[in-house]
Amino acid sequence: MNWQSDFINNLHWSDTIINKEGKERVAAKIAEKVKDGDVLGVGSGSTVFMALFAIAKRIKAENLNIKAIPTSVEISMALTNLGIPMTSLYEHRPDWLFDGADEVDPNRSLIKGRGGAMFKEKLLISSSPVNYIIVDDSKLVDKLGSKFPVPIEVFPQALLHVEGELKKLGTRELILRPAKGKDGPVITENGNLVVDAWFDSISTDMELRIKSITGVIESGLFINYNVEILMA
Repeated sequence: MNWQSDFINNLHWSDTIINKEGKERVAAKIAEKVKDGDVLGVGSGSTVFMALFAIAKRIKAENLNIKAIPTSVEISMALTNLGIPMTSLYEHRPDWLFDGADEVDPNRSLIKGRGGAMFKEKLLISSSPVNYIIVDDSKLVDKLGSKFPVPIEVFPQALLHVEGELKKLGTRELILRPAKGKDGPVITENGNLVVDAWFDSISTDMELRIKSITGVIESGLFINYNVEILMA
């Protein structure tokens, strides 16, 4: 017996979708890449959300058999709403992944994590042999950190220790990310906090230096990963 849930049946994106026409075009390109039997890594963000609708149309029209590994609760709910079967890294490795980014530099290094799902996103990107990153012109930067801080997922009781260690790395500003729909800070799906760290300069080893801090679960720096950029 299935739930008859208005929450799932009436699911929609929680914010205004910027550059909707461009994102619809690239969502269609993503849907065209799907083959019968694929296991997809599914990132987060509005373009990913729109791509799922295009993929669902192909599944229905062509009776495709695919599975998806989601990176967040909202994407899991979207997959349920669209009838796309889900699996996990316990059962499958992704054949390919699609996701968005907040910044992309000329070396295809990324800042991600405004949605707070950078740990699962990095895990899937690391597990997938092919990764498509969907962005528009506004996400292209000459150097990382130009427009957005680096999101860092932090174990709650390690917050003050991590703060001190990040300051040693040269941050000019640290912000404990506040929630919009609840009192207090953002809580990740892993039950952790998100610190947004502004750097004037991000070296190629900064991702490793941040990750080496005890109490840091993951950062939103993706430096020198195997990604292909798709423009919306």
